[in-house]
Amino acid sequence: MRSAGALRLALVAGVVLSCVSCDQVTKSIARASLAASPPISLLSGFVHLELAHNRGAFLSLGEGLPDGLRYLLFVVLVSAALVLTLVFALRLQVNGSLPLVALSLLAGGGLGNLIDRLAHGGAVVDFISVGFGPLRSGVFNLADAAITSGVLLLLVTARNSPLFPKPEDQI
Repeated sequence: MRSAGALRLALVAGVVLSCVSCDQVTKSIARASLAASPPISLLSGFVHLELAHNRGAFLSLGEGLPDGLRYLLFVVLVSAALVLTLVFALRLQVNGSLPLVALSLLAGGGLGNLIDRLAHGGAVVDFISVGFGPLRSGVFNLADAAITSGVLLLLVTARNSPLFPKPEDQI
């Protein structure tokens, strides 16, 4: 039983540390390389690299809120959610590692953005957008990609969970 707990901890820690490390390194490179640069277009314009400082959440939601409220929402509440996510991941009893990876991606991405908020006056460094022509995503970072991947992976694994019965299993 101890080895299962050690493996769980190693998996969660490995995914979280990988997410945070990759996120912080790429943000550092983006700050150094894109600060005085016009947007860089890659893959025939599918990917744009441009530096942006986001004081809000996803798609800059909440950016106009007062500083104190933004701090409460994006630092205090996010910190609490990260702790709960990690505790849940370490205590979750599941078959397979996908739910643990999903929760770890959420925690790693959230921690990467939290580090930015604490280190950069409440702003998160974003630098990637994707799309074709005028149809583009918002500007995001690797932490955002980890969070999105974690949510999608949770949805996929939830379909096979006893917590979410299939329609044919319901009476």
